Amino acid sequence: MASWLVAASWQGPRYRVLAHSISEMYAVTAPHPLFLLIVITLCGAATIVFTLRSVWPALRSGGWAATVGSILLTLSVAGLGDLLTPFERVACRMADPGCTTTRMISNSGGTLDNTMTSIGLLVLVLAGFFLAHAMRRVPGWQSWAWPARGTGILFLALGAADVLAPSLSGLFERLLAAAAAAAIAALAIGILRRSRSTNGSETGHLTKAAEL
Repeated sequence: MASWLVAASWQGPRYRVLAHSISEMYAVTAPHPLFLLIVITLCGAATIVFTLRSVWPALRSGGWAATVGSILLTLSVAGLGDLLTPFERVACRMADPGCTTTRMISNSGGTLDNTMTSIGLLVLVLAGFFLAHAMRRVPGWQSWAWPARGTGILFLALGAADVLAPSLSGLFERLLAAAAAAAIAALAIGILRRSRSTNGSETGHLTKAAEL
């Protein structure tokens, strides 16, 4: 989040945060795109590793829904979508003279970005619903089920607002990116706390056994 907030400062006077997308800040014509390309790619890789090594193990007792939800999260815009950022560079920015929406997505990078953004968002929404279903079946996670569903609905609403209000698409895209980051961070904190609690319980049992 900090990376795309800071990167807006060197996009020039024609770039408008409320109207222009995050993707345009690492377009082929964007100034200093390498910074965002590296950071966002690493974020995608981190999300995928976190999902496979933490989310799925924590919720796998929830059955098939945990498996499907975890796979969808890795394939979402926050996972695979971010990982493929170097290949998703649009041809130009709307802030560039002569750039249009058609021209912006005319190259292979623009086509991939457009596809991964739309499909990846839908996959992210579905991941939230499947993980919520799994949480209902895992002890200690039941209270997370409704917030997880609500988060999925929020993602869907922000995505719809992005499409329906093009003059504010930059704002809604940033709200969506921030919401996704916050949701993944909250999930990480929840897993960490339960992991520490479990380890603490195991240590306590071992100590009592040793005393006996």
